[in-house]
Amino acid sequence: MNDHLFKQQIKDNARITEAALDKKLGLISQDPAFEKFCELEHAMRYSLMAGGKRLRPCLVMEFARIFGATPEDSLNYACALEMIHTSSLIHDDMPCMDNDELRRGKPTNHVVFGEAFALLAGDALITFAFETMAEPKLSDRQNLLAMQALSYYAGPCGMYGGQQIDLENEGKETDLETLEVLHAKKTGALIKCACALGCIAAGCFSDSERYKDAIKYAEAIGLAFQITDDILDVVGDEAKLGKKCGSDEKENKTTYATLLGIEKATALASELCEKAKAIIGKYPGSEFLCALAEYIATRDN
Repeated sequence: MNDHLFKQQIKDNARITEAALDKKLGLISQDPAFEKFCELEHAMRYSLMAGGKRLRPCLVMEFARIFGATPEDSLNYACALEMIHTSSLIHDDMPCMDNDELRRGKPTNHVVFGEAFALLAGDALITFAFETMAEPKLSDRQNLLAMQALSYYAGPCGMYGGQQIDLENEGKETDLETLEVLHAKKTGALIKCACALGCIAAGCFSDSERYKDAIKYAEAIGLAFQITDDILDVVGDEAKLGKKCGSDEKENKTTYATLLGIEKATALASELCEKAKAIIGKYPGSEFLCALAEYIATRDN
C-alpha cells in the first residue's frame, strides 16, 4: 500500500470514529437534568475529542473488515475502546500519577477542569464505554464476548495492572523482563483488545486461527509502539509530539531506549514490525495492517 493511500485510510477511519464519538456524547445532553452536570460532559468531551490518529479504533474496524464485517458493524466497539483509552490518559496525566501538563499540545484535563472533574470525567468515560458496547447489529453473544474482552484487557490483568507496575517501578532500575510485562499490559493490552474486538465483530472467536493471529500481530505492534514511544521521548521533536520530551529521564524511568540504547531499540522495533507483517500478511486485504505495522515502528509523532 502506498503512503498516500495509507495516510488517507488512517484519516478516514479517524473521521468515522470521531463522528460516532461526537454522536455518542450528544446523547448525554438529552438527559432532562443535563444542565446540572454539563461541566462533566464538557470535561469528557475535551479529552475524548482532542484528536489523535485513533489507532485503536482503526484496528477494531480494520480487523472487522478483513475478516468479513463492515467497519460500521464494529463502530460501537471501536468507540467504547477509545473511551477506555481516553479515560486512562486523563488519569495517567494527573498529579498522583505522571503529573503531565500537556497532551497532544493542549493542557491536560486536570489543568483545565481541576483534579476532581478530571477524575470524574475519566470514571464516567469508563462506564459510558460499556453502555456504548451494546451493538444492535450484532448478536448478544458477540456483545457479551466484546464486553468480556474489554473488561479483561483494561482490567487488573491488563492496562490497569500495567499502570500499577509502572507506578511501583518509578525511580527504580527495572530489568528487561519486568519492562516487557509492564508494557505488554499498560500499552499492549488495549492494542490486543482492539484486534480482538474487530475479530469478534466479524464472528471470529478466540478458538479460531484468525483470532489467534490477530492477537500475535497485536503483541508485536504493541511492543513496537512502546519502544518507539521510548525512543521519541529521547530524540523526538516536541513540536510534532505535542508534549515535552525527556520526561522519562527526568522521572528516572527505565525504558527500552535507556536499557537497550537507541540503536538496539530501533532494531528491535523493526524486527517486531517484520514479525507482525509476516503474521497478518497471509490474509487477503491485509495491506493496510502491514503498512500500519511499518508506521508504528518508524513514526515520528
